[in-house]
Amino acid sequence: MKSIKESDYYPNMGILIDVRDPISYKENHNPYSINIYYDKLLMNHKTLLDKNQKYYLICDKGHKSKKAARVLSFYGYDVTYIINR
Repeated sequence: MKSIKESDYYPNMGILIDVRDPISYKENHNPYSINIYYDKLLMNHKTLLDKNQKYYLICDKGHKSKKAARVLSFYGYDVTYIINR
């Protein structure tokens, strides 16, 4: 599974998805990220994601983004998770 540091991410690399809940996201987030919380992302990946796109997943401590990246990679998406901030 692929991973990078947040400082190595640039918006032209792909879509950055923050998998935290909306309240946590509002408190502090990368300005280039969009918020699709963990459960919603995994339950609706077929309608929310495109297998021809690159995705980068981030969360506060890295646990949820790593788990989500593992599942989405299994389903055939090009996913990289951002290592703990």
